[in-house]
Amino acid sequence: MKQPKLSDASLVLDGAVATLTFQRHDVRNALTGTHLGDDIISVVDWINANKAISVLVLTGEGSAFSAGGNVKDMAAREGDFSGDVETQAELYRQGIQRIPLAMQKLEVPVIAAVNGAAIGAGFDLANMCDIRLASTKAKFGETFINLGIIPGDGGAWFMQRLIGYQRAAELTFTGRIISAEEALEYGVVLEVVEADRLLARAGELAQEMASKPAHAVRMTKRLMKMAQRQQLPDFLDVCAVFQGICHNNPEHLVAVEKMLSSMK
Repeated sequence: MKQPKLSDASLVLDGAVATLTFQRHDVRNALTGTHLGDDIISVVDWINANKAISVLVLTGEGSAFSAGGNVKDMAAREGDFSGDVETQAELYRQGIQRIPLAMQKLEVPVIAAVNGAAIGAGFDLANMCDIRLASTKAKFGETFINLGIIPGDGGAWFMQRLIGYQRAAELTFTGRIISAEEALEYGVVLEVVEADRLLARAGELAQEMASKPAHAVRMTKRLMKMAQRQQLPDFLDVCAVFQGICHNNPEHLVAVEKMLSSMK
């Protein structure tokens, strides 16, 4: 399947792993005032339709993973930050809020390789991913409150599900910036690695996931997301049906035979 045409990012394939790299270092990979949001959405739609892809890695080029919203545009009341209340609300709905909706419907695991600053909506984007790996140069901040605004991209929804209400409340109400090591301590990131090892480590983890039966990976991702919003009895009903589907997929028997062979 033909890759999507991107404006502000690059997409590289390594087997079943796709790596999307943000390439707007001039604005620290801001998600407003650029085409990065459109690029993310295009890649999500492409992966969902392309069963050959099993894992997505997100990372940034330059010093930042993403600085979130463009503060200069905020100051000038331009672009995504212009207009009256009704206009502004519609700009959010048709703009940055499309990103969390797209990330929630992504059918494969996604790893954020946080190379540098992940601030505001950039922090929230990392939290929309399944797993976060951080460079020692990374830093994180839910800094909306410092600008007199709220996490309009859904950040308050994602963070408390990731690290619990109390820690999420402290980071959101203070707007303080934390280091990669603090992020590891709080459970924001899975691992912290040296900058020159970040993409290699993300690739290793992604390839390990991609080596698993592809259909089961996508079904498991769906279950992980459904578990966040369903009651246990309803969730178990879905699990029973999904399991029936998996048992009847040819890749299941291939995996079973491979395991039996390894035990001989």
